[in-house]
Amino acid sequence: MKHFLRMFFQVCLYFYCKFLWRCLKFVMRKLTGRCELQRICYNTKPGASRTMKIETSLRDSKSKLLQTSVSVHPDAIEKTIEDIMELKKINPDINPQLGISLQACLLQIVGYRNLIADVEKLRREPYDSDNPQHEEMLLKLWKFLKPNTPLESRISKQWCEIGFQGDDPKTDFRGMGLLGLYNLQYFAERDAAAAQQVLSDSLHPKCRDITKEEISKFSKAEWEKKRMDKAIGYSFAIVGINITDLAYNLLVSGALKTHFYNIAPEAPTLSHFQQTFCYLMHEFHKFWIEEDPMDIMEFNRVREKFRKRIIRQLQNPDMALCPHFAASEGLINM
Repeated sequence: MKHFLRMFFQVCLYFYCKFLWRCLKFVMRKLTGRCELQRICYNTKPGASRTMKIETSLRDSKSKLLQTSVSVHPDAIEKTIEDIMELKKINPDINPQLGISLQACLLQIVGYRNLIADVEKLRREPYDSDNPQHEEMLLKLWKFLKPNTPLESRISKQWCEIGFQGDDPKTDFRGMGLLGLYNLQYFAERDAAAAQQVLSDSLHPKCRDITKEEISKFSKAEWEKKRMDKAIGYSFAIVGINITDLAYNLLVSGALKTHFYNIAPEAPTLSHFQQTFCYLMHEFHKFWIEEDPMDIMEFNRVREKFRKRIIRQLQNPDMALCPHFAASEGLINM
């Protein structure tokens, strides 16, 4: 019976989407004198709410012109809007605001797709120690994070001081390629004070007081370990690469559309993505402290919990990840 009801619901949903929804749009146009794009632009405030509705309307349209408009080259957007207005029989002189609103939305939609391509290109490019530019970026990362400590040699145990796993950091960039290095350097350079504080916290153990209630939950050996454990200790660079992976997956899945459509007046850029990485690093650090894990072995649990919290936040169409620190000063909440 449950299987039958499920199948019946799916058939009804398909019928609604295929026929009734198009009939409803036709009726609404006759009643209001406006097409769906006009109704969205005039009745929905700027930002993610409007842009995501426009994107869905264009993508689901039966018109090939509208379907392909979400993937045109940025230079072709103005001509595409003219074609859309002509197709929909909309007079641009009578509806000047519609063209402006559509252009802003298409710039965001096309820009998001292009941003994914740019980020993917960096992720796929491996770190090459024979490439002078790659080496220069890596050495700059050290200088930004440890300005008062010279690096003794390119291959050195010192790299562990900023959270790499071995003598040569290049092996740690395999998963995220150059994207991991780009993000770490951006954070260390653009928000130096915060990056150095996070690095310092990640290195130094903090002995904390244990309450009587907490003592009762652990054996003597366990609470001694808990009391002296590095409650906020982790490998800074490795976590940065891991958070890069989180930011990348949020971008590719489309979860970050809410954020970027709310903060980028036009096309989101790589700088917006890197600012988002800074925010995630900053927030993950605070989240790690709040979670107060027993040890680093709880990292995956804490990271997954943090990921779910960010996704919940991004499900709010008005959400913009706007942290109050230096790297985000250029963000604009529309």
